[in-house]
Amino acid sequence: MHFFEKLKLKLEWLALVCVSSLLGLMPLDTASALMGKAWRFFAPMTERHPRAVDHIRKAYPEMSAEEADQTIRKMWEHLGRVAAETLLLDRLFAARDRVSFKNPEILEKIKASDAGCVFVTMHGGNWEVVGMESGRLGLPIAGVYQALANPLSDEYLAAKRRPIYQLGLFHKSHRTAQKLISIIRKGGSTAFVADVRDRRGVEITFFGQKAYATHIPAYLARAGNVPVIAVRAIRTKGARYVIEGKDVPVPRTDNKKQDAIDGTQAIHDQFEAWIREDPSQWMWILKKWQR
Repeated sequence: MHFFEKLKLKLEWLALVCVSSLLGLMPLDTASALMGKAWRFFAPMTERHPRAVDHIRKAYPEMSAEEADQTIRKMWEHLGRVAAETLLLDRLFAARDRVSFKNPEILEKIKASDAGCVFVTMHGGNWEVVGMESGRLGLPIAGVYQALANPLSDEYLAAKRRPIYQLGLFHKSHRTAQKLISIIRKGGSTAFVADVRDRRGVEITFFGQKAYATHIPAYLARAGNVPVIAVRAIRTKGARYVIEGKDVPVPRTDNKKQDAIDGTQAIHDQFEAWIREDPSQWMWILKKWQR
């Protein structure tokens, strides 16, 4: 790697560490609110803002330009809060009263089966905290995430996430799928953020438009004969969340490919229903509808 490329990566990492250190000097709610307000002010000045407005107006044709703009500004505030809370995940993890599970019986049912499951979540509320309660309730999980381009920053953030994933935290890759299948067959559970665009995935319908999504969660659930549980973390007040889970039906017929497509569609139908409850808590900057 060229000297200046290495220097750039180190400076990016150093900036991340410095921001994390500064936020760490503040109470958690203060740090979350401050970052949220900063993102709400600065993010609309970027090119991502009009893209997000365009996305939400296509998903909600009845929404006015003003309403769309205000909703996306609220989204930026949520994302700013998520950014701060991600850097302070250890505090969220340690504070048991900040994250609760609305319907823990769905986890207790999985635990009683000794078979595990495939958890899927979306970029809504704070997706970083959705796995916290599963480990506390005795249902350990393995996590899958998209690695950052900067390996130093990637490792810094991964270290903050690892305590949540007792069965391991893995980069997305071809080899990861085999590891996950092994975990599921041994009775473990896996967790995915499954609402991103995936050119290698399958075509589905999302908010009435053609979209692309990963079929791996539905495929793994079918291959391991375990359920798919969709989960979301709903921001209530400040850096506090209620997690909710829903059992998503995945078909099991003689047509594996179609089962994966139909299962992925069912997952996204649940995501859409949740997003419609509060569109400002979903990440509309995702290029979900672009091939």
